[in-house]
Amino acid sequence: MGTTIIGLIVIAIAVFYLVYIYNQLVSLRNQFKNGFAQIDVQLQRRHDLIPNLVESTKAYMAHESNTLTAVMEARNNAVSAQKDAASDPGESTRMQRLGSAENLLTKALANFYAVSENYPELKANETVQQLMEELSSTENRVAFARQAYNDGVMGYNIFREQFPNNVIAGLFAFKPTAQLELESPAARQAPKVAF
Repeated sequence: MGTTIIGLIVIAIAVFYLVYIYNQLVSLRNQFKNGFAQIDVQLQRRHDLIPNLVESTKAYMAHESNTLTAVMEARNNAVSAQKDAASDPGESTRMQRLGSAENLLTKALANFYAVSENYPELKANETVQQLMEELSSTENRVAFARQAYNDGVMGYNIFREQFPNNVIAGLFAFKPTAQLELESPAARQAPKVAF
């Protein structure tokens, strides 16, 4: 009788521990998904500002249509990757595609800013200045949101990989998640806008 009670207590402790690990995994997964939701909001703002900026500069940069087209194509690719990643922020390949698309958009914007330096009347335009300032501010918000997301992913992945958590995570299909990273160190630099 005594060993039965001890056995039941051990089983109850094991079940409670299993429930704790499962609930912790769910909590950490929801935290990084919330972190991605913050990135999603800021990326949407960024993507919405770009067409306004391109439209505002078309009259000044008529001879730079290739640059403007490249920015819009990169923006459209980034929007597509963002929607794909938003459907499942825990999927590593979707996050890598989003990182690549945002990297290309950042490069296209950097090229746009470099070309815009050749147009003094563009620099003097108040609407363009305001849009560039908002875009720069949004870039900072994206960076902060990305950091929070990456911290959440790191916490989730660490907890998921620890023993015995990894066994339980495997039983319930908790997959590893990729951080949102940029491809090159140069892409980590925020675009510089100088008027």
